[in-house]
Amino acid sequence: MKIILASASPRRKELLQLVIPKFDIIVSTVEEKIIDELTMQEQATRLAYIKAKDVFNKTKGDRIIIGSDTIVTKNKKIYGKPHDRDHAKEMIKELLDGDKIHSVITGLCVIIEENGKYKEYKTYDEVKVYLKDISEKEIEKWLDTGKASDRAGAYGIQDEFCVHIDKIEGNYTTVVGLPVHKLYDILKTLKFEK
Repeated sequence: MKIILASASPRRKELLQLVIPKFDIIVSTVEEKIIDELTMQEQATRLAYIKAKDVFNKTKGDRIIIGSDTIVTKNKKIYGKPHDRDHAKEMIKELLDGDKIHSVITGLCVIIEENGKYKEYKTYDEVKVYLKDISEKEIEKWLDTGKASDRAGAYGIQDEFCVHIDKIEGNYTTVVGLPVHKLYDILKTLKFEK
């Protein structure tokens, strides 16, 4: 059975390798649009689904397609990848505003075709992230790493930014971008244990 990750993210690739040693990567080219009427949880789940479905539609045979999408949110606002350094700085300052707590929601979709039978699983996981006080100088130092540009919310918990995170409530892998614990449970039902 072919297993395909529908993502170009090196972080998702690393996380998936913890569960499945060998798989292919086919990047989804679907346009990721936010739909206003959906909740944040529905947005993340839908985006994971459309990525997985896009790759599923481009492939044939017995296969498992894994799609995932991460949303950083605070006060009903979504923080995607920043456009530039100033935008990244603005995002971090907004995440620090008030109680310094925001949510990271990662949607997960697994689509399977085996012997002509189709099955799909759609779910999400949500984690609360508590930031510490971060000075202007510390924000600049983080931005100097150049790693803010391709991360939702302009930070990565697995990078140098980790020193600014007080604690999280939930699963670490969800914040990185692939809720491995949820994926493992789905794969276990399919008898795909590592």
